[in-house]
Amino acid sequence: MGTPRLFQIFLVLGSAFMILLIIIYWDDVGTSHSYGHTPFSPRPKTPHTPPQQQQQQKRQQQQQQHKPSQTPSFLSDIDAFVNQFLELGTGEPTDPAPADTANQSERAEERYVPRREWKIHLTPVAAELQQRQEQRRRLLREMCADDSMWFPGKNASFDEIPNKALDHLIVDDRHGIIYCYVPKVACTNWKKIMIILSESMLQDGAPYTDPQAIPRNMVHNSSSHLTFNKFWHRYGKFSHHLMKVKLKKYTKFLFVRDPFVRLISAFRNKFLETNDNFYSRFAQPMLRRYGNQPTPPASASEALAAGISPTFPQFVQYLLDPATEKAAPFNEHWRQAYRLCHPCQIQYDFVGHLETLEEDAEHLLRQLRVDNVVEFPAPPLGNTSASHSVADWFSAVPLEARRRLYKLYEPDFRLFGYERPDSVLEE
Repeated sequence: MGTPRLFQIFLVLGSAFMILLIIIYWDDVGTSHSYGHTPFSPRPKTPHTPPQQQQQQKRQQQQQQHKPSQTPSFLSDIDAFVNQFLELGTGEPTDPAPADTANQSERAEERYVPRREWKIHLTPVAAELQQRQEQRRRLLREMCADDSMWFPGKNASFDEIPNKALDHLIVDDRHGIIYCYVPKVACTNWKKIMIILSESMLQDGAPYTDPQAIPRNMVHNSSSHLTFNKFWHRYGKFSHHLMKVKLKKYTKFLFVRDPFVRLISAFRNKFLETNDNFYSRFAQPMLRRYGNQPTPPASASEALAAGISPTFPQFVQYLLDPATEKAAPFNEHWRQAYRLCHPCQIQYDFVGHLETLEEDAEHLLRQLRVDNVVEFPAPPLGNTSASHSVADWFSAVPLEARRRLYKLYEPDFRLFGYERPDSVLEE
């Protein structure tokens, strides 16, 4: 094949290629032009408006824009709901809802547009109960500001609290509630209440509604509750900021108890009953160190059958031994309440006492506006440490050890308004 023939072939192919490129380019230009100026659905044709009429219409539109907008009622309800949710714990739901809210203040709207299951009360909470709460909260503020009383972590900021130390703060986002649980202070029943309110556990596909129906082993299972220490895994570097927002907006409560009575209750429950976990972790070391038992029985049942168990004085000795907390922090059942709940970093809205549990539980559920959703379970009969007086329990503990123990738990006594147990600390 000659050179002219090849040249002709290349010329034809090149021309065809150029034509193809022009077609593609023109198609792209036409398409983009069409998208830029042609609506996807045809607009209705409008007649031509004279310039004077156009100016008049423009002035009317501007006047409409400057008129105050009439917000639909359902949007007002949404705004009021949001305000109500963000202001939990700041007001008492004690007055009847007004029939006409048009002239009510913003605060009234916050109070009377409740969440679906929130209850509105027509009668006020008893004045003595409100006064009791104010006194307890004021005492916490005063003690935290008192420089004469010091304890570890008192002056720390919330951001300085280790993440692990926030594991007792249970959050219910559905109702805006934070509960700091203190073991041996009705915490089993309060955890049940939190499970029901947060709907964190299901029974046959539906949330639990009866606290007594919740299995006890699940009540104390960490997977049943959302606690602050889990925030880091969920929200990372934003976790502390989110915690502080919730602490500001949610209703925060805790329940406490006479510190020495709580210690007696913990001792009876964990060491005078069969509990293999506490026996291996705590009772066996106590028996070896303080009970002259170099080889204690292998199990809790064997030890109880043989009449071998730590005594209350040995338990006190264990608490006072510096080696105890060098090995590990106190177990939650005898760790001080101030170390569990950080009352100088968290401003609690409600401080309950086990000694006034029935009244405080009713008051709190009413303040939370959920007393129509759940009722606090009645405590079991005989569930008390008062079968023997505190003085009887401490009678075999040396006086010096009693005084040292009081110093160890003195912040809890003073922060929460419990009197110094002079009958135990004096000869």
